Amino acid sequence: MAYTKEEKSWIFQDWANSAYSIMITTAILPIYFKGVAANAGIADTTSTAYWGYANSIGTLLISLLAPILGTIADYQFFKKRFFGIFTAIGIAFTFLLIFIPTDAWLLLLGFYVLSLIGFSGANIFYDAFLIDVTTNDRMDKVSSAGYAYGYLGSCIPFIIFIIFQATGILPISDVALVNIGFVMTALWWLFFTIPMWKNVHQIHYIPAVKKPVRTSFKRLFHTVSHISEHKNIVIFLIAYFFYIDGVDTIFRMATSYGIDLGISQTTLILILLMTQLVAFPFTLLYGYLAKRFSAKPLIFTAIFVYIIICIYAVFMKTALDFWILAMLVGTSQGGIQALSRSFFGKIIPKKRSNEFYGFYNIFGKFSAIMGPALMGVITQITGKTQYGVASLIVLFLVGGILFVFVKEKNLENL
Repeated sequence: MAYTKEEKSWIFQDWANSAYSIMITTAILPIYFKGVAANAGIADTTSTAYWGYANSIGTLLISLLAPILGTIADYQFFKKRFFGIFTAIGIAFTFLLIFIPTDAWLLLLGFYVLSLIGFSGANIFYDAFLIDVTTNDRMDKVSSAGYAYGYLGSCIPFIIFIIFQATGILPISDVALVNIGFVMTALWWLFFTIPMWKNVHQIHYIPAVKKPVRTSFKRLFHTVSHISEHKNIVIFLIAYFFYIDGVDTIFRMATSYGIDLGISQTTLILILLMTQLVAFPFTLLYGYLAKRFSAKPLIFTAIFVYIIICIYAVFMKTALDFWILAMLVGTSQGGIQALSRSFFGKIIPKKRSNEFYGFYNIFGKFSAIMGPALMGVITQITGKTQYGVASLIVLFLVGGILFVFVKEKNLENL
């Protein structure tokens, strides 16, 4: 069966905002910020620390706000409004980056943090809209399509930018070229979000009340204080915390690992692009197979692939080895993310989806803490990055074992 208009519109939102992930948070802005900081007389090590602080602040703020924002958004009409507000914030501050002077590093960081809050906040409600646009039996397929087309969509503006940069076809300065990248990202995000704004609506909701904020705090407190009533959801979130920590750590630390192996920055960029392109068909494949075998065994499959990746890392010596590892990551990264999102959507109460996706967001965001620390400690102790990557097996094993106890059933009547 073909995708419905609502499903297509939801999928294209991933296509829209994924450009921000690679253009702003991964590729263009981090390098540009280093130059702006240098113009202001800030040392490289200090500017790297400031960049890390900015990411931590933005992530922490939205993670702490996620549960209460999600709880409020469960009321009728609020989900679409919150999605629109945060999307507008993200797009606006991405565009406004072009007006920052080339030595105003603090202002640049401030605008970046606000754009990151907009991006991350909008994704809370985007994820929660999954249960409104499709049915349980199609959720894995639709979620996988979102991630898959997100990988593909993020590559297009990035490739265009690289062509401009490599060929010098535009007779402009490097700063002007970076500003074009910012504008291109904002416009890409805005244009492909229009179908989401137009066609996706909140189907599952709690009837409106006179004091939604006050009532939401009470509901949130009740959920936390009666957490034992949601045992299946809690076990999943803890399992997800561990295995997605391993997934995120491998992705975040891949560049540093590649540099340790002596791989050039140009080659690393090419590997990043190839990983995104490999992830596109394999994420769709995960969604197709989940329809036939259900999501749970496919998530186990992805966990197993990541354990193989960690073992393979121990024996890596050449650039070819790194290419192979990156391609292996591409086969399962999108699949495990997409099926985790849809699996969670099936086991939570639909009318309270935003509240629970708020907790999902917290566990996903804070999972980025333990893995890098574990990898760093083991690398320092052994003096080999390979062993640091191998240590992440622990996270996948703990996550996989806990996931055994999660029941794949719908608890929407809780």
